[in-house]
Amino acid sequence: MVSDTQPERGARVASEEHMADIILPHQTNGYGTMFGGDVMALMDKAAAIAALRFCRQPVVTASSERIDFRTPIGQAEIIEAFSKVIFVGRTSMVVRVRIFAEHPLVGDRRICTTGYFSMVAISRDGGRPQPIPELILPDDESRAEYMIGSEIHATISARRQK
Repeated sequence: MVSDTQPERGARVASEEHMADIILPHQTNGYGTMFGGDVMALMDKAAAIAALRFCRQPVVTASSERIDFRTPIGQAEIIEAFSKVIFVGRTSMVVRVRIFAEHPLVGDRRICTTGYFSMVAISRDGGRPQPIPELILPDDESRAEYMIGSEIHATISARRQK
């Protein structure tokens, strides 16, 4: 039985989560491209969804890492966010987020933004960090992503020690 204070432990495979939206005029700057802050907010939401679904506990954002804006996102383009837990520590996890954009009339699809978010599981009363399940790495791609996540986690930990 699972209690409110102690979610079920164990190991889990992370699934890739998906969100889609269309960019409206109020989300764009004077150049007709999406505000970078709005892109980051979407990425943060996508990271939270992946983390929530993985650990089934409340989560908060601890940091964002290596956000790269590759190509602009234009008004009326369809955007998709893909997020996946790629590394877990004791109470925190690293989530990879990728944003793609597609021109709806042409169908051209491209990657626009990538980044990593450190999410921390917390108790349901909003208090202390909570242990999370282990991450199952079923294939070589997952193991490679885990190594990237491990490096990012180490960078965050070293920065917090300063």
